[in-house]
Amino acid sequence: MNNKTLKLTLLSVIIISLIFSIFIFSSCFSQTNARTEIKIPDILGYITLKCDFHMHTVFSDGSVWPTVRVEEAWREGLDAISITDHIEHQYHKKDVTLDHNLSYELAKSKATELGLILIKGAEITRSMPPGHFNAIFLKDVDPLDTEDWRDAIKAANEQGAFVFWNHPGWEAQAPNGAKWYDEHTELYEQGQFQGIEIVNWMEYYPTVHRWALDKKLTLIGNSDVHPPIQMDFDLANGEHRPLTIVFAKEKSVEAIKDALLARRTAVYYQDLLLGEEKFLKPIFRQSIEIVNPTAKIKKKGIATIQIHNKSDLILELVTDSKLEEITIPPKINLYPDKTVLFHIKGKSNKNSGKKLISIPYNVKNLSIAPDICLSIEFKIEVNFISEE
Repeated sequence: MNNKTLKLTLLSVIIISLIFSIFIFSSCFSQTNARTEIKIPDILGYITLKCDFHMHTVFSDGSVWPTVRVEEAWREGLDAISITDHIEHQYHKKDVTLDHNLSYELAKSKATELGLILIKGAEITRSMPPGHFNAIFLKDVDPLDTEDWRDAIKAANEQGAFVFWNHPGWEAQAPNGAKWYDEHTELYEQGQFQGIEIVNWMEYYPTVHRWALDKKLTLIGNSDVHPPIQMDFDLANGEHRPLTIVFAKEKSVEAIKDALLARRTAVYYQDLLLGEEKFLKPIFRQSIEIVNPTAKIKKKGIATIQIHNKSDLILELVTDSKLEEITIPPKINLYPDKTVLFHIKGKSNKNSGKKLISIPYNVKNLSIAPDICLSIEFKIEVNFISEE
């Protein structure tokens, strides 16, 4: 190979490499700056907001800058977040300024730019009991930096904060499962905390879920993320962080706080939606559309109904009900943004005329209490034709 040929070959390699690099960079850039909305319907006159009220940055024991938390949340379709760095644990204090309010201040302008609600918060981090508590809607974190945990929680409440108990079932502090101590009774009876995490990171605590329902505490579910979010959750393959779903009067800090105090929340965890029946039932109703709610069946023939799921929830329907006029599938999955065929079969050659039939199901992954799923029904009109 002569020098001229060699130079042309090297030039070609450089050009191809440059084009490939530009393509990769452009692909990554476009993906990084794309927002994917989370489709869970508005209900009961409220706006459905997707929120994460527990996360960390380099200003405690996290590994990312505060603005990264904002950008991650915006890309994932969240509406509101709170950065809740530990007051007591400053793992990077040799490298960053020890200022409890700084992570919020650094993230605020980016959140405003992206239209994301940022709520000032902090984590009060103590051994069990009482364990870890988050305080959000703070005005100033510094008064919470005090030796006595009672004084720290009191200082948060004096600022009008919403305080919730973090990860009560976390194995490091609850090796034998979640336990309610006298200290928690003391705080609860004084109204010093208003919510509780029934989901934290990749863990769901059924016992804590029951506590929340019995004691009228707000249901909370958060990521508690420390590294970059994609290191904890496989976003590229459909995983998502746990979220607190807030039913707010409007998209504002004040409306979110009002909803949390009024216990208008649910928790979105993996494929589960956990919440009270009064919220989950309208979510189901607003999520599905019966495309053709009228069917014709000749004798023992088969008819097909089309059901469209407008939400991002996988709705897993199961039943053991035996209806008088028709047979229905014992199980059907309604996939996000898909239309599914639902087959019904006549039971008798003698049925005739039009009948409005209620179709009962349990929605396996919409949970109104530990081990209790939402019961629903939808109606279809069946025109039975008995004659040839």
